[in-house]
Amino acid sequence: MCGLDILRIGSIVIECEEFEKTMAFWMGALNYSPRNPPTEDWVVLNDREGKSPNISLQKVPEKAPWNNRIHLDLYAHDGESEIERLLKLGATRHPQEYDPDDDFRVLEDPDGNLFCVVQLPK
Repeated sequence: MCGLDILRIGSIVIECEEFEKTMAFWMGALNYSPRNPPTEDWVVLNDREGKSPNISLQKVPEKAPWNNRIHLDLYAHDGESEIERLLKLGATRHPQEYDPDDDFRVLEDPDGNLFCVVQLPK
């Protein structure tokens, strides 16, 4: 199976300082609802019909001028294979420390824009 058949945009991640207000805005704007109850700094909002990518909100303490405020989470059934394919296409690994239970890896596109490859449950 070609990698293009299994890698998809699963979530558009927006970093925000005003977490509650931003969550209310996107829920109202898109008629989305939380996939699971929000934590104090993270929520995945999804399309009630399941036809569009998720909008994920991540609370940050302040705007960082060196960081993307919006990035893509690419969902994969075989994350490691997809990462290797993306590296061959010109992506690079972003220096990041991971917790053992993290289901994602951060990469950079050729212009330095961050994105994540998220391993779907097997």
